[in-house]
Amino acid sequence: MEINIQNLEHIREAARTFIENIGDHTVFAFYGKMGAGKTTFIKAICEELGVEDVITSPTFAIVNEYTAQEGPIYHFDFYRIKKLEEVYDMGFEDYFYSGSLCLIEWPELIEEVLPEDAVKVSITEKEDGSRAILF
Repeated sequence: MEINIQNLEHIREAARTFIENIGDHTVFAFYGKMGAGKTTFIKAICEELGVEDVITSPTFAIVNEYTAQEGPIYHFDFYRIKKLEEVYDMGFEDYFYSGSLCLIEWPELIEEVLPEDAVKVSITEKEDGSRAILF
């Protein structure tokens, strides 16, 4: 599926469309260049799911946990991971196989441990500044 976001005014609508189409999947791997809008889109998804916490990129913490109406949401940022052992040390399996929603930025650094059913989400910036989200 492809969702197009013309500008930030339409991001919440795009997040609702995304949520309506995720089915039973819980692990989502967000691919995109730096500045493509991964964190911004994840923030919109969390807000649409009722998260009232402050939503920020977990660049230094690696994972942030948010409280939503349906249960916890885990937001990962693996940009600073240097070795895969760091992911093992943090107990990634407890998160990825918890049944809770897991939203992962920079998954290319940990692809070999992603669950087989993880949904790949690609965010690209178009020439006009809009974004295309494919999953």
